[in-house]
Amino acid sequence: MSERAFDLVLFGATGFTGRLVAEYLVKQGASARGAEGGPLRWALAGRDARKLEDVRRAIGAPELPILTADATDPNALGALASKTRVVCTTVGPYAQYGKWLVGACAENGTDYCDLTGEVQFVRAMIDAHHARAEQTAARLVHCCGFDSIPSDLGVLLLADHFKSHGHSLRRAKFLLGRTSGGMSGGTTASMLNLMDEASHDRELRRLLADPYALMPDRARDRGPDGPDAMGVAYDDDAAAWTGPFVMAAINTRVVRRSNALLGFAYGRDFRYEEVTGFPGNPRGLAMATGMTAGIGGFMALAITAPTRKLLGRVLPKPGEGPSKEARERGYFEVRILGWGDGDARPSAEALIEGRADPGYGETAKMLGEAALELVGTHRARARGGVLTPASALGVPLIERLRHAGMRFDVRAR
Repeated sequence: MSERAFDLVLFGATGFTGRLVAEYLVKQGASARGAEGGPLRWALAGRDARKLEDVRRAIGAPELPILTADATDPNALGALASKTRVVCTTVGPYAQYGKWLVGACAENGTDYCDLTGEVQFVRAMIDAHHARAEQTAARLVHCCGFDSIPSDLGVLLLADHFKSHGHSLRRAKFLLGRTSGGMSGGTTASMLNLMDEASHDRELRRLLADPYALMPDRARDRGPDGPDAMGVAYDDDAAAWTGPFVMAAINTRVVRRSNALLGFAYGRDFRYEEVTGFPGNPRGLAMATGMTAGIGGFMALAITAPTRKLLGRVLPKPGEGPSKEARERGYFEVRILGWGDGDARPSAEALIEGRADPGYGETAKMLGEAALELVGTHRARARGGVLTPASALGVPLIERLRHAGMRFDVRAR
């Protein structure tokens, strides 16, 4: 491993989000350290050398090495994985283009992180590569962006708070608060691909509906949670109207997998849910009702092939996304209410905030810091497998993100 040419390779640097991650890594400059303690040795990778050259000029790093590989070429990806300690990838939809790279990293003992929010992809990688990654000590960490770092690390932070006070976290509820952000073509492509797969695959639909879809053993490792919230309700604990949160379908599964990988640190009867929060007044009710109707309308259009094609024409295309100005105007605020042993009402809450577009500005930060934490802890890694942000990177990643400008706090209620 000490002979590998690079600490980190960013795969997919010519895509919309990949370029944002590349820009973020360049900004870290001299403060980013490699696995041996010296300057970070990293490279850009993708299938088109000319486009990669354009990216490195645009981000002001013309000296960065370039590696070329196609996302569907196992031999090329194996060669790439063997050259580096960590691969960070933004190439999606991951269900279509991600499996060969994960396999290459598992075989070569190379750490890996991505931005997927695709439950079926993560489940397939668990089944195909978890055992091999345990053997090679490769840490394969999915969902290192807005899906699902605020959820996963927020719950971990709450659990640590309760533990420090001699209690255990037994229930948590995530509420997305004030948020502003855009959508890229890569995100819409992943969503539409998932809907296409689900429309003709009954087993996939069952997987997506399973609240314990990502547990190590889906038959045995089950708890009290049911389906994700899909309607409008008033929440007395939060004093807010609530509606569905579209990312709950991946975030809740990741949090539950973290609980299992951490030895059921939150308990086998741990309960977790995610919703979108709105003001607890008539205006909030109207907002929750309107958003819920909008989600329902989108799903109705996306489930059938003709209207799904129509959505593909009007939604952003791959490579497109919000402008720099729009990303900088973005933000998000999250509360996670926590119940300890015997609590009838939540006794603490985690507060997670970002001051840029959640899906792009903050996501580039979260993925970039996750990759750098994998580099920094590569020599000391204790376990491999298909892991989660909380189980693989934990509190040190929270500290990194705080230093990078995000808020991760806990307060008593």
